[in-house]
Amino acid sequence: MAEAAESSGDPGTTSSRPLFAGLSDISISQDIPIEGEITIPVRSRIRESDSSTLNESVRNTIMRDLKAVGKKFMHVLYPRKSNTLLRDWDLWGPLILCVTLALMLQRGSVDGEKDGGPQFAEVFVIVWFGAVTITLNSKLLGGNISFFQSLCVLGYCILPLTVAMLVCRLVLLADPGPVNFMVRLFVVIVMFVWSIVASTAFLADSQPPNRKALAVYPVFLFYFVISWMILTFTPQ
Repeated sequence: MAEAAESSGDPGTTSSRPLFAGLSDISISQDIPIEGEITIPVRSRIRESDSSTLNESVRNTIMRDLKAVGKKFMHVLYPRKSNTLLRDWDLWGPLILCVTLALMLQRGSVDGEKDGGPQFAEVFVIVWFGAVTITLNSKLLGGNISFFQSLCVLGYCILPLTVAMLVCRLVLLADPGPVNFMVRLFVVIVMFVWSIVASTAFLADSQPPNRKALAVYPVFLFYFVISWMILTFTPQ
């Protein structure tokens, strides 16, 4: 009792002890491993090295991009509902198609101001300005597609019309006449429909159900203008 009273009556002695004084008596067992290194898991390291292109050679990068463009061309030639063009979008294919189409629409005259045909810059501006306008219209209608994804799809779907331009150039090597024009008209109409079907196959699901017609109509006009330029082309 005396000891209890003495201990209770001396609060200064109790408060003077350090708060974590008892922690010095705790020892860590030797069986518990406490050494190691902080490293990235092997799978994460492999995944990071696979996705990194910093150590990739220029040749491998070019070949990889060309294969990706070729795969997208195949998706346009065999249109079906797919997210490949939307997920892995790029603008290399549209740029190649636009430049090729603009070069083939050039006439043979040296003085381009007198032949009345579309100039390279005119074709380039019409294609890209039309694609940007359709993309903005799609966004204003509430489409859930990004700006560059829409440009990618519209640009890649010029491929059938580029093929139509190539066929028309070959047909125009023969003597002009009604048969020549009918062949070109048939080819342009088929490729025009192909471009619309291919583009709507990729863009249809990105538009609200009650506004799909408003989104498809500018696409129709866009490819119609390009088709008309191809059909009315005549070499100098």
